[in-house]
Amino acid sequence: MATTADIRNGLVLNFNNDLFQITEFQHVKPGKGAAFVRTKLKSLTTGRVIDNTFNSGVTIYPVRVERRKFQFLYKDESGYNFMDQESFDQINLDEKLVDGADLMKEGQEVEILINVENETPLTCELPPFVELEVTYAEPGIRGDTANSPKKRVEVESGAKIMVPLFIEQGQKIRVDTRTYDYVERVK
Repeated sequence: MATTADIRNGLVLNFNNDLFQITEFQHVKPGKGAAFVRTKLKSLTTGRVIDNTFNSGVTIYPVRVERRKFQFLYKDESGYNFMDQESFDQINLDEKLVDGADLMKEGQEVEILINVENETPLTCELPPFVELEVTYAEPGIRGDTANSPKKRVEVESGAKIMVPLFIEQGQKIRVDTRTYDYVERVK
């Protein structure tokens, strides 16, 4: 058992009979009254984000989790299949447990949060940036350069990304997996 003093970003806790990961927190000490901690909690089962306020010193129930490296193998009708990089065991994850699934390509290395108590996978996270090849891009229109124009391209994983006009089919680009934003061209 822990208290609100142990709260940090990424901590997984058991709250209202569900597993939540803390995405943001702020410790507040008002001039009058008791201190408290404002948090944003993301449900690991539904993906829903809620705001919650804990009084300072309240007991919380953290869940012990491990981040393990897995390799994405393929997608089939039962979900996404991954292989553990150390033990070579394969697991299958439902689509709702995979964040940014349309940016994954076969062979991609990802991190999966595993509940240590019962060895169940909780969620799959991609690295912050991935490099993908543009498979379809319409040509940029010359002269349309006011206000930093962008066009929509399709990458090898099937995702559609907004990029600058100079990006062409066959080029590799780096994409931010948290915001789906174009970052740069890769040589």
